[in-house]
Amino acid sequence: MGKTKNRWLIALAAVGIHISIGSVYAWSVFTNPLIDTYGWNLSAVSLTFSIAILFLGLSAAFMGHFVEKHGPRVSGMVAASFFGFGMIGSGAATMLESLWLLYITYGMLGGIGLGIGYITPVSTLVKWFPDRRGLATGLAIMGFGFAAMIASPVMASLIEGVGIPLTFFILGAVYFAVMMSSALYLERPPEGYMKEYAAAGKQKPDLAQLTANEAVKTRRFWYLWVMLFINVTCGIAILSVASPMAQEIAGLSAAAAATTVGLMGFFNGAGRIAWASISDYLGRPNVYTAFFLIQIVTFFALPNLTVALLFQLALFLIMTCYGGGFASIPAYIGDIFGTRQLGAIHGYVLTAWAAAGLAGPLLASWIRGVTESYALTLSIFGSMFIVALLVSLLIRIDIRQLKQANAEPAKKERLSS
Repeated sequence: MGKTKNRWLIALAAVGIHISIGSVYAWSVFTNPLIDTYGWNLSAVSLTFSIAILFLGLSAAFMGHFVEKHGPRVSGMVAASFFGFGMIGSGAATMLESLWLLYITYGMLGGIGLGIGYITPVSTLVKWFPDRRGLATGLAIMGFGFAAMIASPVMASLIEGVGIPLTFFILGAVYFAVMMSSALYLERPPEGYMKEYAAAGKQKPDLAQLTANEAVKTRRFWYLWVMLFINVTCGIAILSVASPMAQEIAGLSAAAAATTVGLMGFFNGAGRIAWASISDYLGRPNVYTAFFLIQIVTFFALPNLTVALLFQLALFLIMTCYGGGFASIPAYIGDIFGTRQLGAIHGYVLTAWAAAGLAGPLLASWIRGVTESYALTLSIFGSMFIVALLVSLLIRIDIRQLKQANAEPAKKERLSS
């Protein structure tokens, strides 16, 4: 029997993958250079990012079973190959000045690498950290959230120094190496891992052990889907209009608003590790209810927060809930569906992210255009959180019924003995 690997190094490998693929959020660094160099328009360049996020959601949904069947090492290597060669292919696309090739390489190939790379480490970490599911998944997903902060200045410096094609070639090679080396360390925990911990009664038993196809037939799966969809839709919408909204409501200068947007990225990442860790102690249902209560208050309050500092603090708090929603969902899935096919179920739930990525910015700009008021826009999103709050209470009823159903056989067994 081989030596059991260090689970904290497994977590570090997971962070390595997520901090690589999370660089997709720094795509805007390429926007102006691509427009200036090749004469492409803004919407055409922005479509590259949209395609990548779309394929992230699709590949996460459709490749979840692949991850469960072939394990984290093979899945991680596949993710590294798609993402790394997608970036390198983007270098070739820009050398050839082909926008369509960029859509295929960065958007489609890179997006497939994003989706597989996102779910692979997370489903693995939940199994390695039965005692700290929230903390473990929060660590990896925090890497995804912080990646843009690290990648943006590096990308900007490389573009200025060596040009766009070489920047893609260099980044593709580096990300491929980091992701491949991380993937090679990943593996499932051995059979009976932390059995003593579970036997001592310190680990709460999962409510069920369902396959992905069984999970999607339950109410609680769709409750999770709706909660994530609303949380992400409203979070992305706020991100897309944060700068002009801060200038209009709180009177921030353009420079101060830009700084605020940058800091929102920090709180997005910090919220992932903070809320996910808190969920280990408060429980996932309580944390999600807290997300929605906080955001109901802040969204309705924002139009009246004309003091710049208060307005900024409210935005930062919203961003922690936005990031925390991503980080807490894998552990929530493990709690109520088990770890049998967690990667596949997580992939299905992440279709909410793909849908929200399209709906959020479109909804924000449409409502703003129709109402010509950020106050009404924010009130509509606040009302959406009231719906999310109700769903977070409904899922508790479902969980309570499942606990009671699980307790009946144990009770009968005790009485018969």
